[in-house]
Amino acid sequence: MNKKTLQITTAALFAAITFIFTYYIHVPIPGGSGGYIHLGDSIIFLAASLLPTPVAVLSGAIGASLADALTPGAAAWAPFTLVIKALMALCFTNKKATILSTRNVIMSILAGLIMVGGYFIAQIVLYGGGAVNVKASLASIPFNFIQLVGSAIVYIVIGYFFDKNSVKKRLVK
Repeated sequence: MNKKTLQITTAALFAAITFIFTYYIHVPIPGGSGGYIHLGDSIIFLAASLLPTPVAVLSGAIGASLADALTPGAAAWAPFTLVIKALMALCFTNKKATILSTRNVIMSILAGLIMVGGYFIAQIVLYGGGAVNVKASLASIPFNFIQLVGSAIVYIVIGYFFDKNSVKKRLVK
């Protein structure tokens, strides 16, 4: 299999796994905003640590926004998710020999902060900037931090096992 075909296939696989970790394995955020906590970001982090940046950005953004588009009550979030997840994937590098470089571990936190800020802004845009809506947007921040911490931990655990088994070396020849 040539390198380009392998990249496209791997990107599609990561988009599908991101979709599964987001759509099927999530907990709705209380308050009826349509948001939910999931571990799909951990897969975006992995893809961005393995694949060339443009491919990883598309993979994560498509998988996550498709989950929003198909989740009842969350479709309005899909355009925001497309942008937020793309920006999150840009934080990582695939240039290191391993998935868990110091840079990528630190960037999982930065990517999470982009997510927290991005969805805070998205919620204000979707529901208006009045005092009640800003208060509701602020109330969702702790849930987004839970998602950030959970996704970072899952990324580190999976990344550790991938690195231990030389997945990156075998996948990116």
